[in-house]
Amino acid sequence: MRFYNTLDFAREMDARDPLRLFREKFYLPSFMGPDIVYFTGNSLGLQPKTTSQYIKQELDDWAKLGVEGHFSAKKPWYSYHELLADKTAKIVGAKPIEVVITHSLTTNLHLLMVSFYKPEGKRRKILCESKAFPSDQYVIESQIKFHGYSEQEELVEISPRKGEHIIREEDIIQKIKELGEELALVMIGGVNYYTGQLFNMKEITKAGHKVGARVGFDLAHAAGNVHLKLHDWGVDFASWCGYKYLNSSPGGVSGMFVHETHADDSTLPRLAGWWGYDKETRFLMKSGFKPMRGAEGWQLSNAPVLGMAAHLASLEIFDEAGMDRIGAKRDLLTAYLEFIIEDVSNRNSKKCSFEIITPSDKLKRGSQLSILIHGQGKSLFDNLTKKGVISDWREPNVIRIAPVPLYNSFEDCYNFGLYLEQAIE
Repeated sequence: MRFYNTLDFAREMDARDPLRLFREKFYLPSFMGPDIVYFTGNSLGLQPKTTSQYIKQELDDWAKLGVEGHFSAKKPWYSYHELLADKTAKIVGAKPIEVVITHSLTTNLHLLMVSFYKPEGKRRKILCESKAFPSDQYVIESQIKFHGYSEQEELVEISPRKGEHIIREEDIIQKIKELGEELALVMIGGVNYYTGQLFNMKEITKAGHKVGARVGFDLAHAAGNVHLKLHDWGVDFASWCGYKYLNSSPGGVSGMFVHETHADDSTLPRLAGWWGYDKETRFLMKSGFKPMRGAEGWQLSNAPVLGMAAHLASLEIFDEAGMDRIGAKRDLLTAYLEFIIEDVSNRNSKKCSFEIITPSDKLKRGSQLSILIHGQGKSLFDNLTKKGVISDWREPNVIRIAPVPLYNSFEDCYNFGLYLEQAIE
């Protein structure tokens, strides 16, 4: 499709957008005026308009029923997390038994690594991407130390080649082969938070399994953003937060995936809690942990219902829109924004220029574009913010933006280009 950097073209695209009415399902921030451009769904998604009523339902049931709400609420709290499984499974390409919503992202990563990082003999190393999100780095480092090893020896990071921003996937596969019998675990962010690069999780999983390693992913920037087929790819485990693309409240609940092949594996070590205990006999309060089948067996405490209510409000929007339609708009919207940025850069090359370090191939990215600024620094970002663009800054010189298909428009992309040009001046 041929793009044009005009308001008429952007509005024509919006008029033809099959998801255009979904924008009305969210509250758009207005603290900087009516024409704000919100491009930080990769950090915190917007609030669905139904969220408050979902939470109020649970508050009302709590007020009327007290503890009896666990079994007598309109949506009984005892089994509330079960309401989320089918919708979550569709988003990440899993079976319902393979997913559970619980805890927070970093907590879930620790719980999963207790089970899937089992260093033995010379098989002790963990492979991750360089410049992974700090929590991933801290989780991996501390897990290695917990087992009595040194992260300097057992943590292997794969980096872009000199002068490049993106990690070549052939380098990841080659490193997996090189480590071979020394590799215990591959743990990578499915979409890199800094560059927006989408990794080929299918091939990474295949390569890891071929050398006898387990493979897991942090999907914080992938869930609700890109097409996932965790079951079909054979991924051992994954976790993601609910507050970015999944629009489920600041610091909201997290998702966890454990492949069906591990559903009944009693040999996997785990840190146990009573909500992961077999629900048929949970209230007999017996000693000796008997886990539930599948991902539910990694739960610790009973459901944080208010957070799950916010999550359910968003999941129902995803269920209505469908990941296929979301993905189709994502690719078109991101491509249009990329065109706008390049057009503005070309016209203002004497003052500054922009290098989009996110891959241009739609199969290697989601909604995020990371812009490396040449010729101006953080002052440009600050000027953009004053114009009404909500994006985020990453050192040393990168602006991250994410046009989210459910609530961003083509007109948002056009306005971003307008504000960017004004900010350069």
